[in-house]
Amino acid sequence: MSAAPVTQPVSAWIGEFVVLAALWGASFLFMRMGASEFGPLSTAGMRVLLATVFLWPILLYQGQWPQLRQHWKPALLSGLVNSAIPFALYSWAVLHITTGLASILNATVPLFGALVAWVWLGDRINRLRGLGLAIGFVGVALLAWRAPGGAGIKSDYAPWAIAACMGATTCYAIAASYARRYLVGVPPLAAATGSQLGAALGLLVPMLWFWPATMPGPRAWAAIVAIAVLCTGIAYILYFRLIAHAGPSRALAVTFLAPVFALLYGTVFLNEAITPWMIGCGLVIVCGTMLSTGLISTSRKPLEAAKRT
Repeated sequence: MSAAPVTQPVSAWIGEFVVLAALWGASFLFMRMGASEFGPLSTAGMRVLLATVFLWPILLYQGQWPQLRQHWKPALLSGLVNSAIPFALYSWAVLHITTGLASILNATVPLFGALVAWVWLGDRINRLRGLGLAIGFVGVALLAWRAPGGAGIKSDYAPWAIAACMGATTCYAIAASYARRYLVGVPPLAAATGSQLGAALGLLVPMLWFWPATMPGPRAWAAIVAIAVLCTGIAYILYFRLIAHAGPSRALAVTFLAPVFALLYGTVFLNEAITPWMIGCGLVIVCGTMLSTGLISTSRKPLEAAKRT
């Protein structure tokens, strides 16, 4: 089992914390820009394929190929649940709801993570955490009830898009518990590279099958490269560094800051509206998630971090 991370002063990691939130917030913008021309499955496929190409030389340079080779089966399988399926679902969802709304829904990842860990791993949920689960799901229901539209958004598909986001966050939650059971002790870079390879293999045929008849333009290609290299490859490295330097519970808090950047990007670049209803429901979701994950608790036990997009 890997050693517990050594927490460093805030000044040592706050810069990486903000950069990571900005990168993950931008992933929703880039998904929208890419999926509008590539389509959802080709966008997700190119994202993980290019991320694999980016991470693989780093893996070899760090000498972690033997660790990946030893644990290749669980690493590849985790990529299907943790990347292939959720990336495809989000790429479709952002075509039908605003990127800001999708990012707020993504903040429920720790919420579903707590629920899956309770069902699968037997993690104890006390009354306070149970209340947090209830509050979080109420926030999601209220947000779905009055889902906002936006420029170029087909609001008729909004309920299905929200369901797709919930399916993606559930996949992230399942993958987190799967990693806790089958990938304990595997170096983070090896696990990340293996998971992206598994996702790339899983999406290869759908990506080629649904490849657009008309070659996408430079703007869409730039978005795909950006989401693969910046929001997936580099973001993975920053995320695992943050776990080591700041501790898992603080790393988890990136999930709550990323929507701030996503809302800003959506407003500036896509003319998406930010409504008081979105902000209010987002705060309800964040409060419920913090309760359900133990970030608001009298206990001092550290919280294991869960992954995002």
